[in-house]
Amino acid sequence: MAELTGYGIAVIAFLGLSIVVGTLTVKLVKRSSKRYMVAGKSLPLAFVGTMLAAQSIDGNSSLGNVSLVYQFGFWAGAVIPIGLAVCLILTGAFYGKRLNKMAMLTLPDFYYRRFGNGAEGISGVLMMISFIVLVAGNFAATGFILSTVLQIDFFWAMLIGSIIVLVYTFAGGLFSSAYTDIFQIYLAIGAFWAAFIFFAAGFAGVDFGVILGNAPAGYLDLSGLTDPANGAYVNWASIAALGLGDIVALDFMERVFAAKDPKTASRGAFWGAGLTLLTVIPTSMMGIIALYFLGPGLADPFTAYPDLAINHMPFAIGAALLMGVLGASMSTANGGLLAISSVMSRNIIQRDIMRRIMKRPGMNDKKLLMTTRIFTIPMMIAAFILGYVLPQPGIYLVLAFDIVFAGAWAPLTLGLFWKKANMPAAIASLIIGSAIRLVLFFVIPVDLAGIDTMIPPPISFAIFIGVALATQKKYPGEQRHGVVDYVPPEEDVVNGDDLKGYVTPSGGKVG
Repeated sequence: MAELTGYGIAVIAFLGLSIVVGTLTVKLVKRSSKRYMVAGKSLPLAFVGTMLAAQSIDGNSSLGNVSLVYQFGFWAGAVIPIGLAVCLILTGAFYGKRLNKMAMLTLPDFYYRRFGNGAEGISGVLMMISFIVLVAGNFAATGFILSTVLQIDFFWAMLIGSIIVLVYTFAGGLFSSAYTDIFQIYLAIGAFWAAFIFFAAGFAGVDFGVILGNAPAGYLDLSGLTDPANGAYVNWASIAALGLGDIVALDFMERVFAAKDPKTASRGAFWGAGLTLLTVIPTSMMGIIALYFLGPGLADPFTAYPDLAINHMPFAIGAALLMGVLGASMSTANGGLLAISSVMSRNIIQRDIMRRIMKRPGMNDKKLLMTTRIFTIPMMIAAFILGYVLPQPGIYLVLAFDIVFAGAWAPLTLGLFWKKANMPAAIASLIIGSAIRLVLFFVIPVDLAGIDTMIPPPISFAIFIGVALATQKKYPGEQRHGVVDYVPPEEDVVNGDDLKGYVTPSGGKVG
């Protein structure tokens, strides 16, 4: 490692603070899997709103955003925070209250309660793949920052960031996310704006109009949303995949479930959306600023942000910007790592493998907690390998939710809002929608990229409705125990039959 600079000292101090605060939250878990996964469903509005913002404002939507704007124009990067904000607005308006009432630990729990084991297993696998991709993007963003600041190889930089996230996720679960997000995300937002204002106000010695005038033709106009030749298909597909597909997000819903009541879940989503929208201008415009100060043709566009921070800003702003991007990446990686580990332990291991296949009793609470913690290790390794082999922050975010947008969004939405939704429809939609997306990946020509994202979801919706109507006689939306639209979590049901007080997806109470 080269001689440690002031930026390196600031970043190391920030990493130290994150690991200390995150690890100390182990005391709040109290050996409870529910507290580990969803903070005991106890979080107030300030925590929920901040945590949802922290999941959307990450390395993909900051460092990845800048690299995309630098290469392709304003809208190529701006669609990321815009799409994520749309998702949180829709969650607050339509999904948050209903899902919070159901008192779940993971999002695949919904597919299990509404459609049974098969849908739970398929959706769980799709969401785990999706989130390994998401975490990989954030690990890569962490690696780019640390390798630039500390002047070390990308592999070691990425490994350092990944291990730090693993340590405090292992210790405190969702509590570690709650308490580290509080200082990580507001630092990030403040740093984004401070950096943007520094350049926009001319403090860098260059009139901002000159910087904007240096941008290539098509970089700052609306052609990025209207002209397919300038990426309009891809940009609209990104907004759709994030705005709608991200509703099927393990980390977002983890925080919705953790809210102390339905109203808090809804308001927290709006809070997160507002904070996310605040980042659209400062993060996206940094790509245009990088073009002026760094010139076109950077060997690695992902280094544009740290290069600007270190070489073209005052130390205080540059250091804050580096720590902000680092914190944003780590907060989302933390939430994603916890989410996929929870799905693996609770939905795949406990319910599908142990109970359904092996016909054995499920794990008790202590063993479930231990298993979830253990699975954070292989999940981190999988995301690390993907992020190291193909480091693509920004692109990975869209890809992550493209996966679940194709097949899993229709069952979630129709399962919540349509009483005729049933198990065969969910299975068909999950499998066929995802399969169509995979096929289109190989057959859609490059000049129509983006269309492959837009086609599968409406087909998945149509298949769901068609299959549900065709199978109503045999599967009339009723699940086990004869309760319409609801399958209770068997470990929470007294003697396997007492459903009193449980809330159905449509909002009614059983009993």
